Amino acid sequence: MKLAVAGGKGGTGKTTVALNLALALEDAVLFDCDVEEPNCHLFLDIKLAPAGQVKVFYPNVDTEKCDLCGECARLCQFNALLQLPGKIVVQQELCHFCGLCALACPRGAINDQEKVTGIVEKGRGEIDFYHGKLKTGEANAAPVIEAVKQKTRPGAINIYDLPPGCNCASTTALDGMDFCVLVTEPTPFGFHDLKKSVEMLADLEIPGGVIINRAGKIRDEDTENYCHRKNIPVLLRIEQAEDIARLYSKGIPFIKEKPEWKEKFVTVYSRIEELIR
Repeated sequence: MKLAVAGGKGGTGKTTVALNLALALEDAVLFDCDVEEPNCHLFLDIKLAPAGQVKVFYPNVDTEKCDLCGECARLCQFNALLQLPGKIVVQQELCHFCGLCALACPRGAINDQEKVTGIVEKGRGEIDFYHGKLKTGEANAAPVIEAVKQKTRPGAINIYDLPPGCNCASTTALDGMDFCVLVTEPTPFGFHDLKKSVEMLADLEIPGGVIINRAGKIRDEDTENYCHRKNIPVLLRIEQAEDIARLYSKGIPFIKEKPEWKEKFVTVYSRIEELIR
């Protein structure tokens, strides 16, 4: 099982849900795919160890072979290569490392140059854990996310805490998932971004369900009515509670202090299994 936990905006509680769900289940592996700001490890009593560097290859132009035909710049949809008077300029920050420019160059003037864009780390405690860290100054999170996903364990319950939003990083992380839990909050901003996330799942043809975090506000009804109209299951409601917020502020997954929630998260997973059969 490959189970994503996503949210249209930051702060909805997807890390809270991913952590508590992983801790509630047997044989779960947790992956933090928010490689720009990974934080799951802060809630786990684990020691992190290196699990590999993330390397990419960007184009390097051999000026002796290049005849300035401009084919590479014309084909690059990301504008990572620019044809200027007398030279081709490579903008590394825009490169998506696809290799098309090297394939298209009629003179064979473009070769690959390696660089490290991030690392993957692992830890083992109550659950096995992996996360990625994008190198400071790098703009493209996708290669690091892909490197984290390569640690997926066949036969296990693999749970992925995704980056917030509906963007390249989120869609990279969602690719190949069996199911996605969308975590929302009953606020106008949360409701707006939930609708965007539902559209994203529809485009990617990934089944999903909703968990309402900090429930008990006036917009609960709006969210639940929307889910009913869209035939999206509401898997769980986590009521807004001071004790849960206090545990979060101390870096403690609330399932550890409130064991009655373990059964609720196990039930959520059982429901997901039924939905994807």
